[in-house]
Amino acid sequence: MEKKIGIIHYNIPGSLEEFLRYASETGYGYVELQISDVWGQGVENPEAEAEKVAKLVESHGLKVSALSAGNDFVLLDEEEIKRQVERMRRICGLAKILGTNVIRTEGGRPKESVPQERWAEAIAGCLKRCLDFAEEMDIYFALDNHGLVTNDAELQVRIFEMVGSKRVGANLDTMNYRWFGHDLETVKRFYEIIAPYTLHTHMKDGRGSRGEYKGEALGEGEIDLLYAVKCLKEAGYDGVWCAEYEGREDPRVGYRKCYEWLVKHV
Repeated sequence: MEKKIGIIHYNIPGSLEEFLRYASETGYGYVELQISDVWGQGVENPEAEAEKVAKLVESHGLKVSALSAGNDFVLLDEEEIKRQVERMRRICGLAKILGTNVIRTEGGRPKESVPQERWAEAIAGCLKRCLDFAEEMDIYFALDNHGLVTNDAELQVRIFEMVGSKRVGANLDTMNYRWFGHDLETVKRFYEIIAPYTLHTHMKDGRGSRGEYKGEALGEGEIDLLYAVKCLKEAGYDGVWCAEYEGREDPRVGYRKCYEWLVKHV
């Protein structure tokens, strides 16, 4: 069975087409695209842009594994929620044009208007409002353990239980729990907790937390990636293994190393 190995369009120089050429020539079969790739500043017809990008991706022999939404669901204000939900509806339509049914969603940013004890409620409430059109379009939301809100597997699972739909699961970033400040044993425990809910991955390595963080190519940092792979496989994960690199080398070198690690270990 062909391995599903992907690369995120992030932290790599050049145009989208140059990125796609690099991904294909390196051996990657899938790409995760950012919403800015199809709905950037000043783009008035993102659907037409998505159609162009879809053809470009296909011309390089690639498939889109996920579309990153760049959303903020840490909201309790009704008007703000409506705006974000309507934006997400349109993003789901763009994902379908691109040929994927996975949206990588953010939790959102901490803010004074939403106390920490209501973060889960806020995020779950927004996701619930997206379920009708997700069902219509056959879309899945992969909530990332990213930033300062959702970098906790127990909080993520609480959100999933509050939403109560197979349409909502996780994007597992193997480094981010550690980046947030969790110790390495807690990170491994979080892999066990989140693996059964995982819809998409960011395979990423590094060392340290917050200001001490240093990115590394896969297998060169302190993260127990083999344990993450074991947890995911035992949970039945059959999605894309998507590389993300934040190290100090030329990203084209770093992402090539990541590809070689993934070919060998997943």
